[in-house]
Amino acid sequence: MRLLRTPDDRFTDLPDFDHEPHYVDIPDPDGGLLRIAYVEAGPADGQPVLLLHGEPTWSFLYRKMLPVLADAGLRAIAPDLVGFGRSDKPAEMVDHTYAKHVEWMRALAFDALDLRDVVLFGQDWGGLIGLRLVAEHPDRFAGVVASNTGLPTGDEGMPKAWWAFREMVENAQVFDIGRLVQAGSQSTLSEEVQAAYDAPFPNEMYKAAPRAMPSIVPTQPDDPATEANRAAWTKLSTLDIPFLCAFGDSDPITGGMAERLRTAVPGASGRNHPTIQDAGHFIQEDAGEHLARVVAEFTTTLSRRD
Repeated sequence: MRLLRTPDDRFTDLPDFDHEPHYVDIPDPDGGLLRIAYVEAGPADGQPVLLLHGEPTWSFLYRKMLPVLADAGLRAIAPDLVGFGRSDKPAEMVDHTYAKHVEWMRALAFDALDLRDVVLFGQDWGGLIGLRLVAEHPDRFAGVVASNTGLPTGDEGMPKAWWAFREMVENAQVFDIGRLVQAGSQSTLSEEVQAAYDAPFPNEMYKAAPRAMPSIVPTQPDDPATEANRAAWTKLSTLDIPFLCAFGDSDPITGGMAERLRTAVPGASGRNHPTIQDAGHFIQEDAGEHLARVVAEFTTTLSRRD
């Protein structure tokens, strides 16, 4: 597998994101090592909150949430998915599969960082990957906050907005990452912020992961990832792990997934699941501080109940 690594100078002068990156090497299922990057904030002995981003962003997306979580005494950890941010980038689209991305994050969270008693916050692919981790390793997790995400199996249709997004990604000669993040946000992003989303990708050669991710979402019942996702739903439907949905009110792609999560996971029953106002798909951009307070209150409530 041919790997690309974004030069460090692409990440200078990022607006409001001066966190020192950390790196770990993990084995790839097909051999070799991959370098995964992450940032963290808060006390090292605080309860860990694992913040998983989605397509086509990176840990920069969590710059508004990290300080709020840290001020609440939590250890907030935001990795860059393989192919994104400062993490290594497999250069071919075929190198990216759903199963590999789950395994890569599992190896980081549990083998490298040995995280326990974790609260997952997953948005977009951060939920597609993170919910699989919860279902397959429930003993590692203390709670889950799902936001603008789901766990598709291909047994139900995807919304038209998602198909339009996938078609755009497939046909774009130049994949404008910053412009896409702006399109999925209700707030206006500055040129500097849009440039920060472009930073991990010096040219089109680096964009195999963001180009591949829409095509590996299960959309048919015989998709390669369907069986594992169905098994994850079966497991999640038996778990009483505390589970909160905090979706934006203006996301045409994932809005319909909140109800299924709220009704399927026993740990979601009886909770007040907030709808975040004036928040699009990239809810961390539109309401990051408010969302972080929701996560902090949820997490500290778990600790008080202990």
